[in-house]
Amino acid sequence: MYQDQIIIDGLQYCHWNRDYFKSLRDSGITAVHATLAYHENARETLSQFAKWDQHFENNKDLIMPILEVEDIYQAKASGRVGIFLGAQNCSPIDDEIGLIGVMRKQGLLIMQLTYNNQSLLASGCYEATDSGVTRFGRQAIAEMNRVGMIIDMSHSAEESTLQAIDLSSRPICISHANPAFAHSALRNKSTRVIKALAERGGLIGFSLYPFHLPGGSQCSLSTFCQMVADTAEIIGVEHLSIGSDLCLNQPKQVLEWMRNGRWSKKMDYGEGSASNTGWPAALPWFNASQGMENIYSGLVEQGFSLEDTQKILGGNWLNFLREGLVLEGV
Repeated sequence: MYQDQIIIDGLQYCHWNRDYFKSLRDSGITAVHATLAYHENARETLSQFAKWDQHFENNKDLIMPILEVEDIYQAKASGRVGIFLGAQNCSPIDDEIGLIGVMRKQGLLIMQLTYNNQSLLASGCYEATDSGVTRFGRQAIAEMNRVGMIIDMSHSAEESTLQAIDLSSRPICISHANPAFAHSALRNKSTRVIKALAERGGLIGFSLYPFHLPGGSQCSLSTFCQMVADTAEIIGVEHLSIGSDLCLNQPKQVLEWMRNGRWSKKMDYGEGSASNTGWPAALPWFNASQGMENIYSGLVEQGFSLEDTQKILGGNWLNFLREGLVLEGV
């Protein structure tokens, strides 16, 4: 049954090369939201697009770009993995609102308003003071709605997230975070946020990043699936998905770039712990080859129907993208 379904991972930042694209294809994943930028400015983001153009050219038998929902069906039919690109920060637009439309035309389908820190648009989840969505942020949200660019608040602070949910005329996503009731972490979301997200038609993607899971790297598949079930009891299955936040085969300097960018002279350890100096140990049941299939089996064992399991593993992302990517008024 798993191999027949459309399976979507709502966030990865792995070491992209042909071997990994092969493992993605063999895993049965239909489409992946790939991080294009963390701290890159507009010019650097264009170079990131060029790198992906090269990936698509050199690996056209394995992957293809996703620019609209119909491309996901084409990827499934052709036996390739669809890649849709997003930014984990608003840095690709610099301080220019017109670049939102430009980046959307280039293929940037999703953009976070913040990445941990205060940005020009909103407050990040690591800030001591959450000042909410800024003046620029309010206009940026309206422009993202207009051009069909999805708003992602995975790394944003509580009040900023609640305001973005309310300000956006379209549902937003939290592509890769977990409920705070399952594990207390700065990025994980309160029940208040999760309920507000669902009430406006939004989507949350459960993260497999060990620092955000109950038990860390020792989190079992059954514990993960119980977290999904507990969230379904609160907001319903239609608002649940997977955003694994998988970062396979990346060197330590990539982790340092994610955490520090160019903004700090000191090492930012994340979650405030100096013990988090490197990548966490991987979950033994979640990897490139069988991770999503293991979750599929785990959810069925947890008691989810095949229909609801399919929604969580891909169907909900499919419906969310269908609504969110259309140019306003079209």
